[in-house]
Amino acid sequence: METTLILLKPDTIERSLIGQVIARLEAKGLKITGLKMMQLDDAIIEEHYDFLMDKPFFPNIKKYMTRTPIVAIAAKGANAIATVRMLTGATNPVEALPGSIRGDLALSIDANIIHASDTSENAEIELNRFFKGTDIFTYNKLTDEVL
Repeated sequence: METTLILLKPDTIERSLIGQVIARLEAKGLKITGLKMMQLDDAIIEEHYDFLMDKPFFPNIKKYMTRTPIVAIAAKGANAIATVRMLTGATNPVEALPGSIRGDLALSIDANIIHASDTSENAEIELNRFFKGTDIFTYNKLTDEVL
């Protein structure tokens, strides 16, 4: 079982899509083990997007990611990272397949609804960044016995 990080970006919150996105994750069999709304500051954005800081569009990312709170989610399941990436769809919604979160809900590459960890190493780093090693829970679901 893997645990991965998912961020519901400002446009998800502004468009009242939180429930729809979480429902898709749960319908796929993922267990939500951490969930919190938070307002991002410059420090966490610069750490999370450090690989983009030298790009000319970075100030727009910072402005976008701070305009409203985001929702951080820890999701656990078999092959959770690959499963969430498949559900999420391509970064550019124009290239995202219908049925994926971005393919169905995202409006543009600048408002693409969701972030999902891409590797187990990054998931561990990102989960620690957003959950600080706390607020991730272990519990049993009725469906755990059949999975």
